[in-house]
Amino acid sequence: MPLTRDEGWQLLSDWTPSESLRRHARSVELVMRAAALRYGAGAADEERFGLAGMLHDADYDQWPEEHPRRIVAWLEERAEHDIAHAISAHYTKWGVAWETPLDKALLACDELTGFVGACCLVRPEGIASLTPKSVKKKLKDKHFAAKVERHEVTFGAELLGVELGEHIQFVIDALKPHADELALGGR
Repeated sequence: MPLTRDEGWQLLSDWTPSESLRRHARSVELVMRAAALRYGAGAADEERFGLAGMLHDADYDQWPEEHPRRIVAWLEERAEHDIAHAISAHYTKWGVAWETPLDKALLACDELTGFVGACCLVRPEGIASLTPKSVKKKLKDKHFAAKVERHEVTFGAELLGVELGEHIQFVIDALKPHADELALGGR
């Protein structure tokens, strides 16, 4: 029986005590659901894409030195091979190939979603007035959100075959309706 969203959220809640990391997981879930409609097979992929986004960092809080081994193993035990592969591929240090739209979308959406969230936190209006131009400007500042892998942001857009500004706008548009839930309203 396929993994349900409720089961995924329960695992995430059990393994991830940090509210900020749970919020990131929810943000990536929402962006990935939108990505399924744009880059995947549509509504048929929405749940799988969402689960991959939600669970991609589920083991990071408690076991950062093992990330993403634990979540990948947990998914493999449940025969969720496509999600496990996408999460393995999103961790670029493993060198796992991006074979499917799910793999490519997770890499393209993860770091950028986190970066867009960081941009929202320093703007008075948050995501309401955020533009691709302002995100690109912040990407050039290596001290801002320094842990974000900028090469993954640009490479992810290339993997999807879209211009970076277009992909940034896609992420903003996917997050904007959820600004209150995700605390993206600004300072």
